[in-house]
Amino acid sequence: MPATSGARRSPADLTIMASRYNALKSDAAWQAIWDERGTFAARDDSGKPHAYVLEMFPYPSGKIHMGHVRNYTMGDVLARYRRMTGHEVLHPMGWDAFGMPAENAAMDKGVHPGTWTRANIATMKAQLKRLGFALDWSRELATCEPDYYGHEQALFLDLFAGGLVYRKESSVNWDPVDMTVLANEQVIDGKGWRSGATVEKRKLNQWFLKITDFADELLDGLGDLAHWPDKVKLMQENWIGRSRGLTFRFAPVVPLDQPIEVYSTRPDTIFGASFVAIAADHPVAQELASRDPDAAAFIERCKEGGTTAAELETQEKLGFDTGYAVQHPFDADWTLPVYIANFVLMDYGTGAVMGVPAHDQRDLDFARKYALDVTRVVAEGDTVDPVFAGDTAYTGPGRIVNSRFLDGLSVDEAKGQVIARAEAEGWGSGSTVYRLRDWGVSRQRYWGTPIPIIHCDACGAVPVPREQLPVVLPEDVSFDIPGNPLDRHPTWRHIPCPSCGGDAARETDTLDTFVDSSWYFIRFASQPDDKPFDRSVAEKWLPVGQYIGGVEHAILHLLYARFWTRALRHIGKLDMAEPFAGLFTQGMVTHATFRSDDGRWLNPDEVTDGKETATGLPVTIGRVEKMSKSKKNTVDPEPIVDQYGADAVRWFMLSDSPPERDLEWSENGIEGSWRFVQRLWRLFDGDAVGEAGSDVPLDRKLHQTIAGVGADIEALQFNKAVAKLYELVNAIERAQPSASRTAAIRAAMLLVAPMVPHLAEEAWAAIGREGLIADADWPTFDPALLVEDEVTIAIQVNGKLRDTLVLPKGQSKAEIEAAALASDKIVRLLDGQTPRKVIVVPDRLVNLVA
Repeated sequence: MPATSGARRSPADLTIMASRYNALKSDAAWQAIWDERGTFAARDDSGKPHAYVLEMFPYPSGKIHMGHVRNYTMGDVLARYRRMTGHEVLHPMGWDAFGMPAENAAMDKGVHPGTWTRANIATMKAQLKRLGFALDWSRELATCEPDYYGHEQALFLDLFAGGLVYRKESSVNWDPVDMTVLANEQVIDGKGWRSGATVEKRKLNQWFLKITDFADELLDGLGDLAHWPDKVKLMQENWIGRSRGLTFRFAPVVPLDQPIEVYSTRPDTIFGASFVAIAADHPVAQELASRDPDAAAFIERCKEGGTTAAELETQEKLGFDTGYAVQHPFDADWTLPVYIANFVLMDYGTGAVMGVPAHDQRDLDFARKYALDVTRVVAEGDTVDPVFAGDTAYTGPGRIVNSRFLDGLSVDEAKGQVIARAEAEGWGSGSTVYRLRDWGVSRQRYWGTPIPIIHCDACGAVPVPREQLPVVLPEDVSFDIPGNPLDRHPTWRHIPCPSCGGDAARETDTLDTFVDSSWYFIRFASQPDDKPFDRSVAEKWLPVGQYIGGVEHAILHLLYARFWTRALRHIGKLDMAEPFAGLFTQGMVTHATFRSDDGRWLNPDEVTDGKETATGLPVTIGRVEKMSKSKKNTVDPEPIVDQYGADAVRWFMLSDSPPERDLEWSENGIEGSWRFVQRLWRLFDGDAVGEAGSDVPLDRKLHQTIAGVGADIEALQFNKAVAKLYELVNAIERAQPSASRTAAIRAAMLLVAPMVPHLAEEAWAAIGREGLIADADWPTFDPALLVEDEVTIAIQVNGKLRDTLVLPKGQSKAEIEAAALASDKIVRLLDGQTPRKVIVVPDRLVNLVA
C-alpha cells in the first residue's frame, strides 16, 4: 500500500456495496464443507489419469505474505482445472522446517527451535486454509518431524551402502567466536554475520554426496526438459560447467624439486602465461612454510576470507613469492615464478593454476598488483601488440597472436594443437572437467536431520542399525553457549558401537536442509509407515507434472532434487531420472520500502500519507522491491482477506500481471478485484431469467472463451484467462435475456471456479445444482463456434477512419464496396460526390479516395 494511500477503506465505503455477497461467511462455509468431505484428497487407486501439481513448500518463518499467496494461487488454479478436466489430482502441502532461522530464533528469543517452528506452522497453515486452496492436507508433512527425517536417514544409509556417500577433510567458513561453520551467505565482508568476528578457513571432516558421478547425466538430461524455462536450464548448465581442457605439468627449476600440475580450460593461451599460483595448503606451499616464517604467516592470512569460487573472485588478490620457478613447456629457457595465492583452493582442480593475465580478470588483477608481465595472445580484430595495457581482461573470441606456432589459429584450433603436442610429448593430456563439486551435506548445527553414523575408534564410521532409526534430535538442549549443542549433550552423543560394542559417539553434524527438499515430492506421493515410500505407488504420480516456485531456487534445489532422483534410480529405489516434468518460475510480489528518519525499516501498516503513524515524522519512500521480512515491506494477507474475502485476493494475484513477471502490490488493484467479484455475484444471481431464444454472437463468445481460458490455464497464462473472462462477463451483461444468456451464465460459473472457488460454489448451490462445483466437469466447446462468421470492416475516407461495418466474413470486394457506399455516415460525408478511387482489403477495410 503506497504511503500516500491513507487508511485502508472498508468495502462499505466503495461505490458498489457488498451486502449481496458475504465473502467471509461464504469462505468459511465452503472451506468447512471441503474439509468435511475430503474433497481434495488424492486417491492412489483412482482409475482417472493422474496429475501431480506442486508448489515449492514454504519455510515456516512466521506468517505467509503475498508472495506465498501468488505462488500457491497459481498452482491451485491449475489443480482445480485438472480436477474439472477429469484427472485425479495430487496437490499437497508441507513445510521445509529445518534450518538456521529456527536456531537464530532460539538464541534471540530464548525459545526452543521446535517450539518456534511448530507454532509458525500452525499459524501459516491456518492462513493458507483461509485462502481456500485445493490442498490434500491428509499428506501434510514437516521435515523437522521424525516420521519424515527418519526415512531420510534410511535413504542416506541406502546411498552410503551404494557408494554414493563419503567423508573427507574440506575447507569451511569457521566463526571463531560462535564456534560454528557458516554458510557462504552468512559471511559478510569476511566477518561472521552474527558475531562480527573475522571468519577463518578451517579444515573439517565433512560428509559428501557424489553428485559429480552424475554430472554428465544431469547436464545431458536438460535437453529432455521441454517444459522447463530455457533460462533455468542455462543456469544449471553453467553451474555444472563441463569443459574440455588440458591437465599438464610444469617442470621444476632448482631449488624446486617437484613438478607442479595444473589444469587449464584455455591451453590456447599458454604463451601468455606469466606466473603459476598455488593454494595455501598445496604441498609445495606447506613444505616452504615449514622452514620459512614469512610463508607460514602468509598462509595463516590466507585462512581469512571465503571458501567459494564466487568469493575468491571478488576478494583482494594477495600473493607470496616463493622464490621458486617452473619451466614453460614449450621453451626450456622461459621460467615462470611460483606464488602462493589466496584465490586458489586445493578443493578446486589441482590446487594450482597457470596465470594468463591478459585473458583472465583474476590473473590480471594479480599481475598488476605484483608487476608481472601481461602479454596479449588472443586478438580481437587487427590488434597484435603483445603489450596489454588495459585493466579489463579480454575473454572474448579471436585469433591467436604472439604464440609462435599457434599464430593465426582460432581459439578452438589452438586448444587442439596444444593438447595434441602435450600428449605426444608426454607432459600433459586432454581432459574434461566440471565446475560442479561433490555436495557437502554436513552442517555443524542442531536444528537439522541427524546424520545416522556412529564413530568408533576401532571400527571407524559405522552406520546406525536400521532398527534404531530414526535417530531423534534430543529436545533438552541449550543455546546459551556458542557452538553446536549436540557436541556437549551429556548423553545423546555417547553410544556403544553397533559393530564391536565399545565406546563410540554419534555424528553431531546434521544434514544440509537441501537434502530435506530433495525428495519431499516423493514422500508426498507415497507415505507408508515402514519405509520412505512405496515405489509402485510413487511412480503412479511421478514425475511431478507441474512444479511452481521462485527462480532463486533454479540452481541448487532443482539440481539436488534431480541428482537425488537419479541416485535413487542408481540404487534401484525408483525407475525414473527427472523429478519434475514441467517447471514454472513465477515472478515476485513487490512493494515499496519505507524508512524512518533514524534509518529503521517500516512496515507498510506503519505508514500513512508519507508519515510514520506512531510519530508523525516524515518517511523516506524507497525502491519497490521483492517483499522480504528483513525490509519489512511484506503485506500480511490476513487483514486483506478479512476485508475483501479470499476470492478477491486470488483474482488480483491472477489478473494484474503475466505470471512470470513481478507483480507490484496495489490497494487499488485489490479493490478493483473485489468489485469484479461483486459483479460476478450479481450476474449469477440473475441466472433464472430468459429461458427462450438464442443469441448466436453470445454463443460464439462463450465457446471461444471456454476454449481460450482452458488453453491459457494449461499454459499458465492466468492473466490472459482473466482478460477473456472479463470480456465474457461484459458480453453477458450487454446481452438480452435468452436461453443463450442463461447458458453463458451457468458456463461462466464453471469457468471462474478455479479462480474464485467460494463464489462459484455459492452460486452453484443457489441455482440448485447437485454436488460441488469443485467436482463438476469443465464445460465443452463446439469447434464450429470458434470460427468467426462476421468481421468488422473499417471504412476510411482519404485515410481517416469514418465508420465501421459488421459484415459476413468472406464477402466479395464488390459486396463490401457496395455496403461501404451505402453507409449513412459515408453518404452524408460524400454529399453526392463519387469517390475517385475505392481500395478494398477483404475482411479488413475500405479506403475511399474522394
